[in-house]
Amino acid sequence: MRLAPEGRIIVLPLFFITGILIWLWAKMGVSIYAPAIFGTFLLFCLNFFRDPLRIAPENENLIIAPADGKIVKIETITDHELGESQLVSIFLNVFNVHANRMPIKGTFSGVKYEKGKFLIAFNHKASDENERTEITISSKAGTVKVKQIAGLIARRIICYAQHGETMEMGGRLGFIRFGSRTDLILPNNINLTVELGQKVVGNSTIIGTFE
Repeated sequence: MRLAPEGRIIVLPLFFITGILIWLWAKMGVSIYAPAIFGTFLLFCLNFFRDPLRIAPENENLIIAPADGKIVKIETITDHELGESQLVSIFLNVFNVHANRMPIKGTFSGVKYEKGKFLIAFNHKASDENERTEITISSKAGTVKVKQIAGLIARRIICYAQHGETMEMGGRLGFIRFGSRTDLILPNNINLTVELGQKVVGNSTIIGTFE
């Protein structure tokens, strides 16, 4: 299993610290508690920052899941830029893969970061009140938005979208460290193929189709 590059800044120091603590325990008889604690956290981070290789579908008339997780909200909303739209919210727990992927091929027409609160990401207020990055994409299906939303523990949203650049479906859009939420705001012409409570896999699960 590959390690996500976004996790190296955390995993590599943990690896060396854990190694030193194990050496001190084995050679000098220091307490086992410190290496056990650091070793457990290292295993947790190795799992959290795993980066499985996934190939996006080739069909261009699809919207694919931008993240792993569970769909916690599907509703019609009025977006301040898109008007009446469809919202699909994906909650990522700490055991999900946290890389964000491009849901459709398109050009970035807007990238906006907003500071905010750190409510638990399962709380629906998190979409509008938490720290977040809102990415607007001009695509074949119309204007699509992806919102990267920090959670209770998450404190670092990484976004690779650059205004004016084009990215293929499945491209690496960003990463959110630890529990978080990813929202999709879609035009009404998208025929959704998912349902509330469904578990989705980033770069694999089809969220919707369009003509």
